[in-house]
Amino acid sequence: MSMELSENTNGQDNESRDTLYLLSGAAMIVFGAGLILSTPIMRRYLSGVGVGNLIQAAIPDFERYVKLRSM
Repeated sequence: MSMELSENTNGQDNESRDTLYLLSGAAMIVFGAGLILSTPIMRRYLSGVGVGNLIQAAIPDFERYVKLRSM
């Protein structure tokens, strides 16, 4: 399949190939994160961190980003 995509020099085929690479990369990231988070050691580690605390700490930075973005 990759040979078929690389043989064509048409712009549409290049966009299809780029989209395929993008989606396959995203799928690999999600799969890898799932493998890491499925281990009991990581579950124990992340349960002590607390997601709510991380979100609460990130709110001022996000507000600052939005202000800079609107300028």
